[in-house]
Amino acid sequence: MHTIVIQPGSREVGPVAHGETVLRAALEAGVDIVAPCGGSAVCGRCRIKVLAGEVDSEPTAALTREEWAQGWRLACRTRVLSDVEVEIPEASRLGECRLSDTVAVTGEALMASRRLEDLSFGGGRVAVVKLFCMELCPPCAGDNLNDLARFKKGLESQYGLTGVSVDSIWIRNMPAVLRHEDWVVTATVVNTPYGYKVINVESGRHTDKAYALALDIGTTTVWGQLLDLNAHQVIAEVSAYNQQIKYGEDVISRIVFSQGVQRREQLQQAVVDTINGVLGELVEQAGIDRTRISHIMAAGNTTMTCLLVGIDPKYLRLQPYVPPADFIPPVRAVNLGDGIQVGRHVHVYTFPTVASYVGGDIVSGIVGSGMSETEKITLYLDIGTNGEAVVGNREWLLAASCSAGPAFEGGGLRHGMRATAGAIETVRIDPLTFEPSLMTVQDRPPVGICGSGIIDCVAEMLRTGLLLQNGRLNPDVSTPRLRREGGAAEFVLVEAALSGTGQDIVINETDVDNVVRAKAAIFAGVQTLLDSVALSWNDLEQIYIAGGFGRYLRLEQAIALGLFPELPRERFFFVGNGSLLGAALGSFSIDMLKAAHQVALMMTNVELSDNSRFVDHYMAANFLPHTDMTLFPEMERTLARLSQARGGR
Repeated sequence: MHTIVIQPGSREVGPVAHGETVLRAALEAGVDIVAPCGGSAVCGRCRIKVLAGEVDSEPTAALTREEWAQGWRLACRTRVLSDVEVEIPEASRLGECRLSDTVAVTGEALMASRRLEDLSFGGGRVAVVKLFCMELCPPCAGDNLNDLARFKKGLESQYGLTGVSVDSIWIRNMPAVLRHEDWVVTATVVNTPYGYKVINVESGRHTDKAYALALDIGTTTVWGQLLDLNAHQVIAEVSAYNQQIKYGEDVISRIVFSQGVQRREQLQQAVVDTINGVLGELVEQAGIDRTRISHIMAAGNTTMTCLLVGIDPKYLRLQPYVPPADFIPPVRAVNLGDGIQVGRHVHVYTFPTVASYVGGDIVSGIVGSGMSETEKITLYLDIGTNGEAVVGNREWLLAASCSAGPAFEGGGLRHGMRATAGAIETVRIDPLTFEPSLMTVQDRPPVGICGSGIIDCVAEMLRTGLLLQNGRLNPDVSTPRLRREGGAAEFVLVEAALSGTGQDIVINETDVDNVVRAKAAIFAGVQTLLDSVALSWNDLEQIYIAGGFGRYLRLEQAIALGLFPELPRERFFFVGNGSLLGAALGSFSIDMLKAAHQVALMMTNVELSDNSRFVDHYMAANFLPHTDMTLFPEMERTLARLSQARGGR
């Protein structure tokens, strides 16, 4: 990690990752550099001068040879290789820098995170599936104990495992397996609630290579981690779009499509194909033999879990919204669809569910985040289409699904998109000229705007006076970027000449409405949970923000939007993909799986669909940032100053 010193002002930005561009680091820290092309090196306006330190850059037509020799570079094409000092000229600045003396540059740095590497796995942890190598005494005239009894005796005498059962499929092969390597064998043993069960027996020694697959099966994305069970480490991580998307983008559309055995099989095969694709990439990355994978731990919402194992999810969407089961026993991976491509002994373990729309992914996240272990009153929030929220601590848990809609994933917006190459993810707007500066995913020419970008954009438009608190564009603002097309007001974020589509990229009032409704649903859902136990936002001692989207969420922008009230920033924690973390922890420890079952039992679901309190809170939150400005004193002062400034013009 490095530090960038920005002149004038000797402001420090850091920590900055090795190889990060100056533009991205500066913008994420709140240093507003002009970059209307999204960092694709088209406009040539993000000029900086490198004063000290080592950088990697490339010549561009925007700079003459003389300028290059003097140290001038484009911020979007200048990568940091050491601590550096740069000058940002006035022409490259959007306006007043909103920057403290030392600034953390990412949402992840602003919020503490819980990682697998930070957790301790001492001798007290008992793995769900474990490999045991044994040297057995061969039978002889004085010891003619049968093979199965000899095998069980070895497990008891060498490892203290008693009452062990053996999968019948391996008893058929046991005589040959035991003798193939002179009675040296490796047994794969599952620690079940009913005792130990042998699910695989191999000739020879294989305990040095033991792996597991952890999965977060999301509606949109499937994440996978390959785990080294001996080193207790993640050795590879891959994600892919859930191929079920072609049958519907949300759980409701997939439930509707699933009616009929053949259609359910199509949906099951789609997610199995996705898992096999993820698994193939993981194995290739890590360079391991997939036959050494001992088990799969999968966390998903209730619908995804049902579709994976082939259960009809029809009644999840019908009142009274009853899931088919709270716990699904382990199933053989090869029996799902055409089969997950692992050994035939491998089982898939899923997390217990709570309700139709509060599933195993949330249970896994609660365990993974450590929320179920703390005495502090905590909010766990997975921001996405469903917007699941959980309030409580180790003694009690209340949960709800807030049904936020797809706006935070780029859905329902005129130029919305997922966070893929060219998606606008960071936006800053000059309060005097209303000129935007932005960054895109992979620094490609902008082609649309994703979830973090739309939150940035709406928050910036509110702060600069482009937006009124009712979500309407301000007709009193004079800028060519504000216009009306067919009677609808819109703000031109990227002009056609600078976009990757050859067309203007705009934010219109309908887009703003969708974002406001999404944040209102989440805010109201949390408020309703708090009301249920006579608590307020101020009573929350910790706020855990989970999910892939949360990683790119800029906290100050989310607060300005009204997603959260103005609470002390140290209460906010980023827990990453909590669902995947919980699945990984469950792979390493039977204690974590037991904790997951306990969490599911103690969690109470609050149904919001017919809750009058939720409706009231939702209506109150349909304002920027909220109708109750006592929750947003800093923003209230900002808007008051803005109003006074407009009145004085």
